[in-house]
Amino acid sequence: MARLQRVSIYSSILILIYLLVLFEALPIPFIDASVAQEILPVIPWWLLVSFGSYSLWSLGWGVFTFRDCPEAYHELLQEINEAKNDLRSQAVTVD
Repeated sequence: MARLQRVSIYSSILILIYLLVLFEALPIPFIDASVAQEILPVIPWWLLVSFGSYSLWSLGWGVFTFRDCPEAYHELLQEINEAKNDLRSQAVTVD
């Protein structure tokens, strides 16, 4: 089974369970109905904020641990200079 199918099936099941609990078709044991009615509508927003926080943390960690590559830097500068010289030889103003 492909990863997309697996994620789709699991998310569909969770959404179905959430909707059944939200519309009180499926009771929640050990939780008062009034408490559940206050908490359940906020869960999607909480999940959205949690996903955003995780995404920002993941992006920040990737930037923080990004390794410097001095060889690639010098190679890139050399390629830029070669491109500028090629454009100058074709009478194009660069800089």
